[in-house]
Amino acid sequence: MIKTKRCLLGLLVMIALLPQSAFAMHITEGILPPLWAGLWFVLVAPFFIWGLREIKFNSLNDPRYKSMIALIGAAVFIISCMPVPVPFVGTCSHPAGTGLAAIIIGPAPTVVISSVALTLQALFLAHGGLTTLGANLFSMGVAGAFAAYGVFLIARRLRVPIFWAAFAAGLTSDWATYALTSVELASALKGEHAFMHWFNTLLVAFAPTQIPLGILEGFLTAIAYQFFCSKLKLPVNFIRSKKR
Repeated sequence: MIKTKRCLLGLLVMIALLPQSAFAMHITEGILPPLWAGLWFVLVAPFFIWGLREIKFNSLNDPRYKSMIALIGAAVFIISCMPVPVPFVGTCSHPAGTGLAAIIIGPAPTVVISSVALTLQALFLAHGGLTTLGANLFSMGVAGAFAAYGVFLIARRLRVPIFWAAFAAGLTSDWATYALTSVELASALKGEHAFMHWFNTLLVAFAPTQIPLGILEGFLTAIAYQFFCSKLKLPVNFIRSKKR
């Protein structure tokens, strides 16, 4: 029996050590030219600084906020670790989780927790990359979070029920992330072809996986947000109550 267990363990180790093709999540390392990679770092920096300030301010006003940051940060990390390969080199589809984060802790703090998730994934899971961190953070953390937050506020002002407002936020976050990712890749890789050629190609490549994933993330966001509001006694105006 012990010998059998050792054999099985050895077989599992051998399988784990076998070389395999990796479908990198987000925009993978080395895909973007240095100039474009640097540009996205510059563009995302103000949002990151804004997020740090919001986290500091909100933490002083509500003792639950730091715990919520940790919880939502873990959720974003896990949700965005579900890659689905798409027929285009260096990319894949996956849920983002930033829509849920944005309507609970705010869009700017979501940029900060997204940066942590993306950095850990790049360092330890070979998902994305360090040189493309700025671009990935802008698409997932900035575009996804702020689009979701804006849609959620508009839906609530139109008296849309909480469930469907959160659904719209999750759906919008997911699709906005991949629309911006398509812009980033098309801008940097257009070569001999026009920008719109690559942009349309990328949208078509993402569509078969990202359309259903966006709908799925919409329902995931709605269910999770209702849970936070009911089970954890999180008020619907949790973010807005902390504004200066």
